[in-house]
Order: sequence, then structure tokens, then C-alpha cells
Amino acid sequence: MAVQKPLVIINGQIQQIPAGDTLSAAASEVDVLSKLNANVGAIVIGTPVYASSATEVDKAGAASAGTRKVLGLMQSASTASGASGFVQTDGVLTATTGQWDAIAGTTGGLAFGTTYYLSATAGLLTATAPATSGQYVCEVGIGLSSTELEIDTDRLGVLLA
Repeated sequence: MAVQKPLVIINGQIQQIPAGDTLSAAASEVDVLSKLNANVGAIVIGTPVYASSATEVDKAGAASAGTRKVLGLMQSASTASGASGFVQTDGVLTATTGQWDAIAGTTGGLAFGTTYYLSATAGLLTATAPATSGQYVCEVGIGLSSTELEIDTDRLGVLLA
């Protein structure tokens, strides 16, 4: 089998990778969207959000059918009302233990292996699935460490009778 060399862009031109050069970029695929904050207040990192329009997001909550579809978690540290921020829809989101404490109601950050759900309180996560009639159980992700959450959203959730 013939040796094949990858194509790269050098000075704006597509060329074969030069002899002796290597590709050493880490392979990862994380989807991030730029959206406007439609909430009246700032939205901080780790906050679960839903698409309130084609260009805007607001805090997601399990208490309503209209706000339960988690698009992703805010990736930007803090996005002011009306400003543009980044929403991460998959992959691992890293925040400080203090930032996770504010979103998940924890002390010391996230717990390894714990599933986090959308809270009935808009914009928060909980390690305890909602249990009240009329609320939705929506998984958002799994704690990988005290600072990392693997985002794996269940956008429809299950309506509790």
C-alpha cells in the first residue's frame, strides 16, 4: 500500500504535509453555538438553556413544557442580558467547583458518576430527578469530576403524571 500524506494549508495554499512534519492536534468534537441571552439577567457558565427563538436562549426549567428542551449549557463565564454568549451542546464542560456549586446546589463541585437533571427551578441542575406531577425528568449530563460534566441531554424528558 502506498504511503499517503495528509493535505494541509500552508500560506493559504493546499499542499501535502512536508516531510518531517506531523499532525499533533488533539482530536475532539465539541459543538458550540453563539446565541443571544433573552433572560432579563446575566446567564453564567453551566446554566442549562433552551432555544427561546432562532437566535436567543433563556434559562431552561423542568416545570414547563416550553422550557424543558435543554439546548446545552452556557460555556461563557457570564453573558449579560441581550449580549451574545456561547452555548456548548455536547462534550465535556469544565467550570470551577464554585461555579458548579451555584448551578447544581452542591458543595465542592460535581460528584463523579452522578447524573444531573434539569431542575424545576429555571437555570439550575439537580442530582435528584424531579418527582412532582406536571414536571419533566430531563437528564442533562454526568459528573466526570468535581469540575467536569459530560453533556448528554435528554431534550424531551418524561412528563410526571
